Amino acid sequence: MKRNHLNTIAIAIFALISAFTLSACTAEPGSKSWCDSMKDKAKGEWTAEQAGIYTKHCVMGNYKE
Repeated sequence: MKRNHLNTIAIAIFALISAFTLSACTAEPGSKSWCDSMKDKAKGEWTAEQAGIYTKHCVMGNYKE
């Protein structure tokens, strides 16, 4: 019984670490790498917010650091 509990905890910790690691791979909206990835994405898939950020930072060349 105690071993099952430890396995469950280990799996939960692994899942949390994986989630944090994968979320860190996303570029910050308005950064140069984000702008480059948005160029490759179909314009019809953009949200209104993404279009605004793209215009503000990518078109004007005002990239976030």
